[in-house]
Amino acid sequence: MAPRLGGREMMKRAIAIALWAALSMPQAGLAAEAGDAVFSERGPWDLGQDALEWQMTVEGPAAEGFRPTADSRLILSQIIDTSDQQPVLQLQQQGDAANRKIGPFPISAGDPVLTYFLEETVRDMAALTGGSPHYIRNRMKDAIFRGGEITEQGGRKVATFQPFAQDQNAARMKGFDSLTLTFVMDDPKDPIRELRAATDQTPGYRNTLVLQ
Repeated sequence: MAPRLGGREMMKRAIAIALWAALSMPQAGLAAEAGDAVFSERGPWDLGQDALEWQMTVEGPAAEGFRPTADSRLILSQIIDTSDQQPVLQLQQQGDAANRKIGPFPISAGDPVLTYFLEETVRDMAALTGGSPHYIRNRMKDAIFRGGEITEQGGRKVATFQPFAQDQNAARMKGFDSLTLTFVMDDPKDPIRELRAATDQTPGYRNTLVLQ
């Protein structure tokens, strides 16, 4: 049975996703090259009857509130909003950990998969360290918009970020100061092919989405 979220938890999730989605809008002059590449305008999306699917894997130490998954999929599809009969985007997570729908998202801007990935990484890190999701989220934002490196590998752009490497609270992060965010990209208009968040062997956290 799919887990059900209470009203307060659903509201918190919606607010957090909205904060990340706002970052996907053009913000000239604020982002470094790596951040620009990751938050490129990938819309407008026109999926029609097609769907995009990412293989999802989440690994890490046991902790209350942390849900690892070895066999899940994240599916991006286009649906019709019944309130105004306009097309919107919807995410659906299917697999061993959950079966839930997330959205809707506008088709004209932002990357719902990127938004989902970043917020789930925030939630996982908060569960595994006991840290504040607000603090973690803000540090990730700073890292993406003011730092990072971008390289070419096999004809694709690879952007990497280490948001907590120099953090003043690194000693209290239970190994998450080693967290690296990696994004493998083709054309700026195309979906991100691979999204990874991983720490060193200790604590051994890994969150990956790979486009199929």
